[in-house]
Amino acid sequence: MSQANSSSRASVSPVISKVTEKDISSAIAVAGHPVHAMAVHFPIALAIATLGCDVFYWWSADAFWVRCGLWAAGFAFLTGVGAGLVGTMELIFVPGIRARAASWTHAIAAMALISVLGMNWGLRLTQPDAVLPLGLFLSVLGAALTGLAGWHGGKLILHHGVGIMVSDDE
Repeated sequence: MSQANSSSRASVSPVISKVTEKDISSAIAVAGHPVHAMAVHFPIALAIATLGCDVFYWWSADAFWVRCGLWAAGFAFLTGVGAGLVGTMELIFVPGIRARAASWTHAIAAMALISVLGMNWGLRLTQPDAVLPLGLFLSVLGAALTGLAGWHGGKLILHHGVGIMVSDDE
């Protein structure tokens, strides 16, 4: 072990040492692949697509983009609920995930995102002519929350190794 590694390990906080002792493997996985990590791509892409539809509608005034935005917002919300349920089960069932502050920040941002996605879809279902300006505002807010939730979700994977399977096989 190099001098740099041994000195960095010696300076690890006792709180961090206690947190890292807990299991962080996914409780809900298919062939070792975490379902939550696979499912979040859909609401992320659809939330951004809803914003794109709103911008194109604002630019072109073509009613086609209102219909596309309705479908994108609806599927963003529905797939977000599915990904959120799986993520919530991971948070509840895996002690190492629950012990990390980034997990809670990610969960709160994701729940706020799902709420905004649902509000955006509900607005489009009940008042299609309200896409501008309220729908566009909700889409921008949804895109910002997507970035925030995604940042903290990525932090859990890349910095904390949550859900990553490490094999001894070579």
